[in-house]
Parts: sequence; C-alpha cells; structure tokens
Amino acid sequence: MELRAFKFLFISFCLLISANIGAQENRQFGMLPALNLRKSLHNNWKLNFKVESRQQFSKKNNGINQNYEYLLTDLSVIVAKKIGLNNSLASGYLTRLEDSSTSHRFIEQFTIVRRYNGFRLSHRFRADLTLNNNEKPETRFRYRIAPEIPLSGLAVDENEFYLKMNNEYVLSFQNRQEDLEVRLVSSLGYRLSKNNRFELGLDYRIDNFVSNNTRSRYWLLLNWYGSI
Repeated sequence: MELRAFKFLFISFCLLISANIGAQENRQFGMLPALNLRKSLHNNWKLNFKVESRQQFSKKNNGINQNYEYLLTDLSVIVAKKIGLNNSLASGYLTRLEDSSTSHRFIEQFTIVRRYNGFRLSHRFRADLTLNNNEKPETRFRYRIAPEIPLSGLAVDENEFYLKMNNEYVLSFQNRQEDLEVRLVSSLGYRLSKNNRFELGLDYRIDNFVSNNTRSRYWLLLNWYGSI
C-alpha cells in the first residue's frame, strides 16, 4: 500500500474519533503514559520491560459524570526469541496494580514483521490469561496489524519523524460470557537516537458489543522506548 493511502487512513481515523466523541453515551477520556526498556541478549533473545499507568480525566456512564481518577499501574516483562528473518515467539508476565486488587496476566505471542518499499508492517497474534482473586479468570485472543511509516526517506533514521498506526481486535471470554473490543491507535513518533524513541498519539477503544451497552474509551498515549 502506498504512503498516500496510509495518510488517508490516518485522516479518516481522526474524523472517526471526532464523530464518536459526541455520539457515544458511555465514554471515557484519559492518559496512558508508558516507559519501555529493551535489552538484546545472545542468540537472538530479547527482553522487554514496560511500566504503564492509566489515568482517567473524565467519564460518562449512563448519564453519570466522573472526574479525574488514577486507575491502575501495569508492570510487565516479555522475553522474545527471533526465529527466521522476520518472525519471533514471545512469552511474558504482567501484574496490574489497582486500589482494591492485583491481577496477574500470562502472555504468549507470535509476531511477523514485513518490510516494504517505504514502510514496515507487523502482525501480532497474542493469547493471554488474567487471574484475579475478585473475578473469574479471563482468556483473551488478540490480533494486531501495525504499519510504521517514515515521514522522510525509506527508513526511520535518527532525528526523524514517523507515523505509526495500530488496528487490534480483542476477543475475550470470562465466566461463560464473551465480548469483542476493537482498538484503533494513531501515533506520531520521533527517533532521538539509535536507542531512544518518543511517541505521542491517540488510542481509541470500543467494546461491550455483546451486551448492547457499547462503551468508547479515548486515551492519550505518551510512550518512551529505550534500549539498554
């Protein structure tokens, strides 16, 4: 797909978000700042450490409005092994810290990365299991497609900007109930150096399709990626 087509998708995504902000009765606005640290090991092994917080600025649920609230903190570690030129297998663990509970999530994933003339495209297949003493176990299956497009040249070099877009589908099963969540993410990134990147973007999520009580969530993304 040409770069021009990706720019069209980016603009369409922004218009979709703007239209849904006023249309949804159940909606939530907040911020997701995150720090990602990566470490390369021998024999094509890698470690990724991530710290992410979730902060709510406002929420409207069936006519009830809520203001600022610090929701949770996620701490995760994922170990990945590159297999072949473009594929990798990974396993990981995430703990979610909330005021009233702590969740434990176990992750398995397979990633395919393809490089084309002018952009990079990745496919990620993930399955995870979440355990919490206050809730029934939750199993999720996720697929994400993510193009990364340099805004100058054919690759993202130092001191250059790039555009990243994600489209993810999350199918969840919990207590004999299922749900589908759709995520659309658009970010503008800047590569400060060989080992450091910063991204600013918008994460839009819509779920609760099965219960016919659709919920929309809008998160401002602030991501820092560093290699150690």
